[in-house]
This record gives sequence, structure tokens and C-alpha cells, in this order.
Amino acid sequence: MQRLSGLDASFLYLETRSQLMQVIGLMEIDPSTVPGGYSFEKMRDELERRIAAMPTFRRKLDNSMLNIDHPVWIEDDRFDIERHVHRVAVPAPGGELEVAELCGHLAGQTLDRGKPLWELWIIEGLSDGKIAAMLRMHHAGTDGVTSAEMLAQLCTLTPESPDLDHDKVEETAGPSSRTSMAVGGAVNFFVQRPIAMAKLVPGTVSVPIGWFRRSRSKSAMPAPFQAPRTRFNSPITPHRAIALTQLSLGDVKRVKNHFGVTVNDVVLAITGGALRSYLLEHDELPEQPLIAMVPVSVHGSDESSLVTTGTNKVTGMFTRLPSDLAGPVERVERAAELTRTSKEHHAEIDANMLRGWAQFAPGTTMSTLMKFYGDRHLATSHPPIFNVLVSNVPGPDFPLYFLGARVTSVYPLGPIFHGLGLNITVFSADGHLNVGVVACTDQTPDVWSIAHAFDEELKQLLEVCD
Repeated sequence: MQRLSGLDASFLYLETRSQLMQVIGLMEIDPSTVPGGYSFEKMRDELERRIAAMPTFRRKLDNSMLNIDHPVWIEDDRFDIERHVHRVAVPAPGGELEVAELCGHLAGQTLDRGKPLWELWIIEGLSDGKIAAMLRMHHAGTDGVTSAEMLAQLCTLTPESPDLDHDKVEETAGPSSRTSMAVGGAVNFFVQRPIAMAKLVPGTVSVPIGWFRRSRSKSAMPAPFQAPRTRFNSPITPHRAIALTQLSLGDVKRVKNHFGVTVNDVVLAITGGALRSYLLEHDELPEQPLIAMVPVSVHGSDESSLVTTGTNKVTGMFTRLPSDLAGPVERVERAAELTRTSKEHHAEIDANMLRGWAQFAPGTTMSTLMKFYGDRHLATSHPPIFNVLVSNVPGPDFPLYFLGARVTSVYPLGPIFHGLGLNITVFSADGHLNVGVVACTDQTPDVWSIAHAFDEELKQLLEVCD
């Protein structure tokens, strides 16, 4: 058995029918490169063969009334690939709008917790002869970096099928054991958690003190609940709106080099400009700059203070977006300045503090409170925690083949929350910056306007670089 960490389990506790905790990768692939020709059955069978050496895809949740700690992962002894891989076609004309509409519908469906928490949808009927592959995974079992690693496991550098790692074939999440689950949970709850709390408290106490000190010198990142209210900061429904766009990574790097900033600075500047344009169109732009939460990977950090390390190894950094500035040049320069301040402040905080305190997440209580929070529309009863979640995940800068099919684009799609109904995730791969935008249809029915604004923002910056 492998016990979920508190942060992993929190994504289970936070989930409601409207607030779905899923991480999605949408790939456009060229089936003409598949050796021997493409067929759905061949692709499904090849995936089944590879999963034999990928135990993460075969594990499912298990719990017991006697377990007072978080749930565990166990091997699914009755794993059936046909319960996970599905085939569907988009209606004519089979363009990006039809694909996004279908994926938005699928993104609004819950994953069955009685089996491994993932699904792959093979989407046919695209107008250019290509197909799409939509991989849905629960956030309890993956984060941004882990998702990229899992995608890399499913992909190869050539169309040919790889040999399996026989050591991986032997790996398993293990069988269910009610005794081990209960005893291990009791040890974690009564012994390990008090020790972990004793380690966490001193560092946690210093955080608000340091935040206050930095705020006085104007060198602090924005605190939670300081964001202006926008249409994205209201209760959400299960209906998802998805929009996609692909930028040239070379063009983004050209802007980066011209202004002497980072790729992430350019992404945040473009995001600020795109949201400024969108809110101006609706006459809803607040005078105060928008605030973004940027997930930060803590893979490789010291985990000695944690009870269970788990899969999600991430924390969050708050930063202002230059949405209050009209000029694209000013936005890039301001984004770099704001991000630098946030990074310096964030570096002073224990990288695993969020993960450490998440160990104490009370499952039943947290689930009940989240349902009450959503049902009562309490998201509008307090200032927004932040306005938008912006994630930038690096990927491989070379061609990939998914089950033999050439990958032409990979769009990441993350979760949204009550009061935080906009997620923009960027994934760089093979010379492209793929942007996935997820919103609640009831809040943002015209989400494609945001995606198109990304194209326009980059165009304006490139004109400055000429």
C-alpha cells in the first residue's frame, strides 16, 4: 500500500460535483505515423501493453472505517483497459471549436473512484485527418511535473513500440490490508503528526512576521484575500468552457531576450494583457491589478519534516499581474519586477510548509464544509483569495510520438474552484508554447476571447522587437 499525503488527499476532500479536481492533457496527434496504420483497437492494445510497466496507472483508492489517516493506493487486481480508454468523434466540421466543446463536456464529468483515477478519450473526426487524445487524471494522483513525466512515459522519440522495463513490470502498489492500513494510520495520526507539527510551528509563526516586514518596505508578494473582485471570483457549476492556442516558443524567447526577462515573465505579462483586454471588452476591468497564484514545483526539496511525501509536490506563489497598465512594453517590464519581488519573498518560506500542514486536513469535515461552501454560494461573502491560477510547465523541446502517432500539440488543462473560476496553464513542447484556458461556462461563456487575446498580445510584443 502507498498512503496518500495530506495534499494528495486534500484534492479528494475538496472535490464536489461542481468543483472537479482533475488534471487534463489534450494532445493533437497525427495517426499517419503509426507503424502499420492507425486503428483505435491497436492504440488501446499498445497502451495496455505499456501500462504493464507503469504501476501508477494501475493503482486505485482504498479506505476503511478503521483508518483514521488519509486513504491509500492499492493495486487494482481487476484492471480492465476497456474501462479507461474510450472512443468518440466530434461533429462536423471537426475544428478546434468542436474539439474544445466536447472536451469541456468531458471535463465536467466525475471520475469513478472505484477504479484507477484516469481516462483516455480518443477523439476522431477532426477536419485535418488528425485525431486528439484527452487524458483525464485526478489531481490526487498527479501534479504538473508528474503529469509531464507520465506523458513522457507514454511517449517515445520514434514511432516504434519500445521494449518494456521488466523491473517496472514487477512493481505494484500492493494489495489491500485493513490491518496495515489501520495500524499505519494510527501511527501517523498519533505519533508522526505531533512530531511534524512541532517542526512546522516555529517556521510558520515567522511567516506573517516576515510578510508584515516586507509589506512595510513594499517588497512582499500580495497576501491572500487582497485581489479585486472579477466575474471569475464567484461560485462555479460543473459546466466547463475550454479554449486553446499555440504560440511559437521561438517568438516568446525573442521577446524574452529583447527585454532581458524570463519566459515566465513574458507568460505573466501576456496573461495580464489578455485578461485586461477581456475585462475591458466587458467594461469590468478593476483599477487594482489582478492577482495570480502561480504553482511552484518543490520536487527535490528536503522532505524530512513530512509524514508522507505523496505525489503532489507543489506550493503556491502569489504575484500581481500588470493588468492595470495599457502598454505591452510596460506590462513586460512590470511583470518582471513583480515576479522578482514575489520570488524573493517566496524563497524565504519553507518550500514544504503547505504540504506539511496539509497532512492535518480532516477528510470528512473538509468535504462537508466544501459542499456547504459551494451550495451556500459563500465564495462571494469574502474578498477573492486571488483572481486566476497561472501555471507554466516545461516540457521536452523535441518531437514525441504518442503510441506511435506524432504529437503536434499538447494542451494542459487544470482545475478551477469556487470563487476561483479561471485556470490558465502553459506547456512548452517541441518549439511551441501550448496554452490551455479552463473556465466555468456560466461565468465565462466566451472563453475563446481570452485565448485569442494571447495571440494578439504576443503579436504586439513582437512588433516592438522588430
